[in-house]
Amino acid sequence: MPLSKDLVAASATPLILSILAEGESYGYAITRRVRELSAGQMEWTDGMLYPVLHRLERQGLIKSVEKISETGRRRRYYHIQSRGKTALDKQQSQWMLVHSVLNQLWENKPCLT
Repeated sequence: MPLSKDLVAASATPLILSILAEGESYGYAITRRVRELSAGQMEWTDGMLYPVLHRLERQGLIKSVEKISETGRRRRYYHIQSRGKTALDKQQSQWMLVHSVLNQLWENKPCLT
């Protein structure tokens, strides 16, 4: 079952910041990592990813630099800034709280689908 657009939008920032906290990356590699982590259940498109990357860069949370890849292609690599690490810490705390509350509500309750 695909995630709702609202949930995809809400989770994009912490997912991207978390991936970039692992090390610098480029657009396609970020979408591939999300797909890998979700066992193929989250399929991001360029049209979803790049506006978020651009917004995070405007906010000073990430920075990008164009480099030539090992295959000779030009790629824009993104890395997290110190402000991004601070934002990620906040996001982690908030998402862990939401996760905890939902787990308490749903514990031992059958899924209604």
